[in-house]
Amino acid sequence: MRVLIAGAGSVGRSIARDLIEHQHEVLLIDNAPAAMRVSQVAEAEWMLADACELMALREAGVENMDVVVAATGDDKANLVISFLAKTEFGVPRTVARVNNPRNEWMYDSQWGVDVAVSTPRIMTAMVEEAVAVGDLVKVFTFHQSGASIIEVTLPTNSPLVGAPLREITLPSDTVLSCIVRGDRTIAPSPEDTLEALDELLFILSAEADPQALQAVLRSAPSAT
Repeated sequence: MRVLIAGAGSVGRSIARDLIEHQHEVLLIDNAPAAMRVSQVAEAEWMLADACELMALREAGVENMDVVVAATGDDKANLVISFLAKTEFGVPRTVARVNNPRNEWMYDSQWGVDVAVSTPRIMTAMVEEAVAVGDLVKVFTFHQSGASIIEVTLPTNSPLVGAPLREITLPSDTVLSCIVRGDRTIAPSPEDTLEALDELLFILSAEADPQALQAVLRSAPSAT
C-alpha cells in the first residue's frame, strides 16, 4: 500500500514509522526545511513541498496513492489537502488530523475527508483498516497492563468463514471480545458462526503472541 503523509512533524513521523513497520510504502511531504528529519524515518521517501498546492501533489504522484493522510498542525491545511486529494486526484481514502476539536464539524465528505482522527495510533489503524483485509491492526494499547485491542477483517476466502466459534481454539491470553457485522455488534457465543468481512475485535495480554493469533485465523478449524 502506498501512503502519502502531509506533515512531517512528530505526528506524521510517528504514523510513517508504524506504517513502514507494517511493510507499507510511505512518502512524507512538508513545506518546512526544518521538518526534513530524514534520518528519523530513513525508510520513507521525503519531499520538500507545500501539499496544499496542486502542482506539488501532482509531482508527488498522489493519483497513485492508496491513502492520503493530512497530518499537519493546521486544520485549514488538512482540509485543503483532503479536498484536493479526493476531488482532483480521486484518492480512495483520506485520513485527516483534527487539531482543534471545535473544527471537527468541518471534517466531512464535503471536504473530502473519509476519516477524521486525532492521534497517531488511531490514524495508523484507520489507514490500514481501509485496505488491509485479513491483517491484524493494533487499535489501542492499555499503557498500564500492556494489553492491546487488535482488529482484523475476515477475508472472503478465509477458512474460518462458516465456522462456529466453538470449533476455533484461540491462543492463550487472547480473547474475542466483539464481532462487528455491518451495522451490528455481536457479543460472541460458542454457537455464533463467522461470516466473510466480519470485523473481529480481540483483546491480547502483554504476553500474547499476535503471530499465533494470525496463524489461527489462517487455518481451518478443527471440529470437536
